[in-house]
Amino acid sequence: MKKIEQATIIKNECYINNIYNMVLFAPEIANLAKAGQFINIYTGRSEMILPRPISLCEINKKEGTLRLLYQVVGKGTQYFSTLKEKSNIKILGALGNGFSIDKSCNNHVLIGGGIGAPPMLELAKTLQGNVHIFVGAKSTPILVEEFQKIGANVTVATDDGSHGIHGTVLDAIQKEQPKADMIYSCGPKVMLKAVSEWAEQVKIPIQVSMEERMACGIGACVGCAIKIKKKDANDWENLKVCKDGPVFWGNEIIWNE
Repeated sequence: MKKIEQATIIKNECYINNIYNMVLFAPEIANLAKAGQFINIYTGRSEMILPRPISLCEINKKEGTLRLLYQVVGKGTQYFSTLKEKSNIKILGALGNGFSIDKSCNNHVLIGGGIGAPPMLELAKTLQGNVHIFVGAKSTPILVEEFQKIGANVTVATDDGSHGIHGTVLDAIQKEQPKADMIYSCGPKVMLKAVSEWAEQVKIPIQVSMEERMACGIGACVGCAIKIKKKDANDWENLKVCKDGPVFWGNEIIWNE
């Protein structure tokens, strides 16, 4: 179920470099949302008609708020970064399917690469049992202290070696060999492909949150379709990341397309 809501900006400030931290008062959507979902934000400007999809970092149903960490990468997000507290903005949500929570799993491994780390925070707060989060970045990882505050075991990997393990998150996972009943991942496609192939080798189920360019965000335009293996058939089908995802099982995705 999704709703259009006029959200009030409670906070919108630079978090680090070109990443911004926005908190919205949107009680109706907050009540519906769950970890792994996203919202569409509208600029309200004629030259930027299409909404921008942004994943949910934290959901506070009691206070009716949504927290977003977004990266300024184009005109839309640049505009969002200029918005002031107490101003209103049109949003649509909650969109997508979110992560599947299997209560029989006790050992959870979370993998967040770059701006794929924010959706992992709400997921980590939702899960019961042992949570080990691997945070990857080119140079500066995000949300490390916040993951630690909620009791998660945190391992950092950076491309330049400035923080944590020098290498990729997969390098870090293979080095630490964490115990896992379920793996959850969000980040660049090349990272998701690598960790999904590794998870299949070690026979651990993995859920991946895909980052694809979206236009409508509701499954109407088919602009974000990816190839998924059909169940019980040697065939494939196109599914929409915005509507059927963004979370899929890693072994269902045809990665080489």
